[in-house]
Amino acid sequence: MSMSRRDFIYTLSATGAALSLGACSADGGSAIRFGYIADYNGASLLAIADKQGLWKKHDLTVEPKVFVNGPVQIQALGTGNLDYGYIGPGALWQPASGKATIVAINTLAYADRVIARPGINSMRDLKGKKVGVPEGTSGEMVLNLALQQAGMTMKDISKVAMDAPTIVSAFASGQIDGAGIWYPLIDTIKEKVPKMKEVASTEDMHDHIFPTVFVSAAKGKAERDRKVMKVLQEANDWRAAHPKESIALTAKLLKADEAKVAADAAHVKTMTTAELVAKTKDGTVDKWLDGMSDVFVRTGQLKKSPDPSTFYAGDLYTKAAAR
Repeated sequence: MSMSRRDFIYTLSATGAALSLGACSADGGSAIRFGYIADYNGASLLAIADKQGLWKKHDLTVEPKVFVNGPVQIQALGTGNLDYGYIGPGALWQPASGKATIVAINTLAYADRVIARPGINSMRDLKGKKVGVPEGTSGEMVLNLALQQAGMTMKDISKVAMDAPTIVSAFASGQIDGAGIWYPLIDTIKEKVPKMKEVASTEDMHDHIFPTVFVSAAKGKAERDRKVMKVLQEANDWRAAHPKESIALTAKLLKADEAKVAADAAHVKTMTTAELVAKTKDGTVDKWLDGMSDVFVRTGQLKKSPDPSTFYAGDLYTKAAAR
């Protein structure tokens, strides 16, 4: 499932790639296999941690692996082929169902849209139309929410399950009429179909908060998790304090145009570790996760909304920040 970082984000040609992020582990342990998606949300902390030498500082070695979406990383965690990964809000139902543990909140993301071909101006105009969506992702999440807001269900459209790169080509060629998809891929689509329409947006869904997160296997290793959390926390604070430099580092890592990475980052809200610790302690993060779980109960991806403490290691996150 590996793809070239720059090609995945901007031209979507399918080639393999690997990041060169290295650090020496003093205890000689094997490298941590860390999954990511090649965009600002998924790659910025890895870029910063590498540049700042944070893996080595905390006696860790990392082997990054690029993925096209969150659900595939959850599968890799389950089969023991990955130790940590990054997922967007659309895949949060998987840790909520016990398939992974959230080790850190990353950002709040508002990059997801339902888009349509020229001449289709609303969700209701998509009735009976072919709509592409990567299942189990934030693209499917925004499509579900937009249909609900329009008084519709998936039965009102012709849903076509396909991966994100295929959606770009299928939309451009007119094989589908709409899609549940996200930036920066939408920028690529706009280059091919300049008059496309955004008929729904997470930016307009004010009743919902959409966190992106880092996850480990469902049964993690507490001490290793603490070290990884510490790396992510220190990288997170550097990102919050140096937004422009973080964009530049991410662009360099992804071999991408800095302006395009900046446009991607514009759909992201970052927070300091102190803010995330405070929001963990006062129950705000739990409310975010409860809200997402409620969405997934309505869509049938979860049978019931679980207690966030069963899948978010908030206590360990706050303890790691205090050390």
